[in-house]
Amino acid sequence: MNEPIILVSGSKGGVGKSLTSMALLDYFLVNHKYVKLADTDTNNPDVYRCYGRYADGELLDLTDVEGWIRLVNLCDAAPYKSIVVNTAAQSNQPVAKHGEILLNALRELARPLITLWVINRQRDSLELLGDYMSHMDGVLTHVVCNGYFGDAKKFELYEKSTIRQSIVAQGGKSLFLPDLSDRVTDELYSKRITLAEAALQFKLGDRIELQRWREWVAAMFGEIGV
Repeated sequence: MNEPIILVSGSKGGVGKSLTSMALLDYFLVNHKYVKLADTDTNNPDVYRCYGRYADGELLDLTDVEGWIRLVNLCDAAPYKSIVVNTAAQSNQPVAKHGEILLNALRELARPLITLWVINRQRDSLELLGDYMSHMDGVLTHVVCNGYFGDAKKFELYEKSTIRQSIVAQGGKSLFLPDLSDRVTDELYSKRITLAEAALQFKLGDRIELQRWREWVAAMFGEIGV
């Protein structure tokens, strides 16, 4: 089996997809694993700006069929690299139209497809996830509860949902992404640097906060075995 394709999604803006993608890329690079970035947020490609040069990044537009064909082709060209796909907001509609192209290619690609679905505490995050799962049936999906919106116990709506039961039944896990200080995230995006670069350049207090967060996130990704 070749390395996985990992879709970081949520289908809405502001839930933390970009930061999750950056954390995942950081995890692969720190552990000296081969990785390739496909950033599909072509309007605001923050992840590509920060990681494109280190993670063999490409910009893809998945709103049309050509983008999905390109995605399959780049996955086929680098079987030894994990593919991290940072998806744009409102990605469910393109998935419904063209996602079958990727699903139909998985057997020949000999790659697992994994989704990291990032949520806030609102009901629409779950409704969008349910819609996604209806189009990507059988795809292993892990839910990432973004701590920016509160601690783990505040994600009660998700914890009591039938969506969570479906995730567990299919082998998915519920993960918790800890909050990262606003001042640190603001610096990351304004300077357009990687987490590893920030760990060297930031002031001491900010570096300590960032390292704490990176260690927690590394444990989170280790839990799902990527």
